[in-house]
Amino acid sequence: MKKLKILLLITIFLMAFYGIIMIYSASSVWAEYKFNDAFHFAKYQFIFFVISFIIMLIIKKIDYNLYKKHTNKILLISLILLILVLIPGIGTIRNGSRSWFKIGPFGLQPSEIAKVSLIIFLAKYLEKNQNSLSNIKKSVFPVLGIIFLFFGLIMLEPDFGTGMVIVLSLMLILFISGVKLKFFASLGVLGILGIAGLIIIAPYRLKRIISFLNPWSDPLGSGYQIIQSLYAIGPAGLLGLGFGKSIQKQFYLPEPQTDFIFAIICEEFGLVGALSVIVLFISLFYIILKISLKQSNLFAKYLSFGLGMQILLQGTLNLCVVTSLIPVTGVTLPFFSYGGSSLLVSMISIGIILNICGNIKY
Repeated sequence: MKKLKILLLITIFLMAFYGIIMIYSASSVWAEYKFNDAFHFAKYQFIFFVISFIIMLIIKKIDYNLYKKHTNKILLISLILLILVLIPGIGTIRNGSRSWFKIGPFGLQPSEIAKVSLIIFLAKYLEKNQNSLSNIKKSVFPVLGIIFLFFGLIMLEPDFGTGMVIVLSLMLILFISGVKLKFFASLGVLGILGIAGLIIIAPYRLKRIISFLNPWSDPLGSGYQIIQSLYAIGPAGLLGLGFGKSIQKQFYLPEPQTDFIFAIICEEFGLVGALSVIVLFISLFYIILKISLKQSNLFAKYLSFGLGMQILLQGTLNLCVVTSLIPVTGVTLPFFSYGGSSLLVSMISIGIILNICGNIKY
């Protein structure tokens, strides 16, 4: 298991430092213009990484069974934070979403914390109710109520992308636990109706879908960002334009160091750069999956799988958005995009997985 731990740490370091380098490249023009310092965002991301890495080392030393013991407290704290962030004067609005706590120069996103707390809760619940999962009404429906309560609070911010990552991650945990396929078919129909309802409630989501289907229908409005992303990716070729030579970061692609950093990676490093990111994510999940499969303890198995899956799902959704395969969701690329909350929660997840890896019980 020591080999898996080393491989996991190497992969995380490669992704994080690749991310910091690309954050510098993607943000240098905007940072020079706004802060008179081309390294502004890269320096902050490095600080975020150092803090997150220290916290990961602390989490790595905490027995994962402690989370099972305090699951209800963790879930309650996460719920309270999601409620507090919706209160004007407490929660901060960024990009039209009241989803942040501002703590000095840093920001904390409660929905990111909800990802981990819900996975811990579901892992414990499934371990306890493993033998009764065939009775969907008694064993699965109660947990759905809690999942959709959290999803509803996140949608009030609104943060559809994070909500989708959470729901999809939890559904996949339910799937591997042995819940019947007909349940997911019914849930899929309910999900389609729910998405339709969300579009009716918030018309801006319909604009996102229209701009996804035909971004040139509103090239200076809802379709602008995805058009600029495609302009970055399209002419990149095999090796790209070269490091630091992106054209789209020259005030064309808005805030390229965040959600659309993959477009800059493609533009500067071409197909090779794009594949390197994909390979890193696949490698990360493969290592975490091997750790999960070696577990005989069901809580550890579901917990490690869920934490790894939410990172992979978030990364997949981001890549699909940037390449215009799905509508814009507003999720970051884990370990690559600029931002402290996403990196912190990803590193906490890795810390928990490392502890599980070091405490395997056959």
